[in-house]
Amino acid sequence: MVKVETDPGSGFCGGVIRAITRAEEYLSTGGTLYSLGAIVHNEAELSRLHEKGLVTVNSLQDVPEGGTVLIRAHGEPPSTYTEAAARGLSVIDCSCPVVLKLQERIRNATGQIIIFGRVGHAEVLGLMGQVGGNALVVENEKMLREALKNGSIDLSKPVVIFSQTTKSPTEYDNICRMLREAGARLTVNNTICAQVAGRHERLAQFAASHDIILFVAGRSSSNGKVLSDLCRSVNPATYLIGSEKEIDFSWIKDGQSVGVCGATSTPKWLLEKVAEEVRSWGNAR
Repeated sequence: MVKVETDPGSGFCGGVIRAITRAEEYLSTGGTLYSLGAIVHNEAELSRLHEKGLVTVNSLQDVPEGGTVLIRAHGEPPSTYTEAAARGLSVIDCSCPVVLKLQERIRNATGQIIIFGRVGHAEVLGLMGQVGGNALVVENEKMLREALKNGSIDLSKPVVIFSQTTKSPTEYDNICRMLREAGARLTVNNTICAQVAGRHERLAQFAASHDIILFVAGRSSSNGKVLSDLCRSVNPATYLIGSEKEIDFSWIKDGQSVGVCGATSTPKWLLEKVAEEVRSWGNAR
């Protein structure tokens, strides 16, 4: 007998729920909606929305004149809005309120700006755009050490740091500690989403309470990488999968408890689908 539990705290964050809800509302009218970049970093959910008529584009140039474009929760730099207006495009702005507040704080910051985040991530690109690219992005401790060594960070000047909203609070604390130890006159901004930060402690407890963890996330999900690594640090028997089709049942032994959880970009319906697949397998044994 296999016991299966789905983490009640996993699933879409508020910003993603808002963006998908507004997209579905628009699509229900029969119009064509163009999402500038993937509305969510989850292949299964993207497939579901594309069946409803959502079109993902990589550039505003791919949106026809007079079309309607959705700005996803990650946010965009000011240049995107300027270009959309110049081309006569209608905009449905679903930028997460937490991201918008972070963008405002970066625009108003004084001192050398450091952003703790993933290079090239959509949210980070939007943040960089607020200051015309005049900020340094640091992904991890290794990158920070290199920046300190090569002089990219001028310790003779005040330094102000912000975090991408979906990063690990522990990793952010470590980055800030390293900067202080290096002698930086540092101003730290607490910009990790409270909803995301709160998941870390709860998810660690969930991972520790099961024999096996099936962590469900899209391959391009930054938050999925952070949270699956967290689960694995607590429970080495953590397996990252994209859907129920990727379950390897040799991971699971009779009598074990299986916990199913996921990223802020993982839909609840997919978590339940994975859990049901494991239950069906266990019942058939």
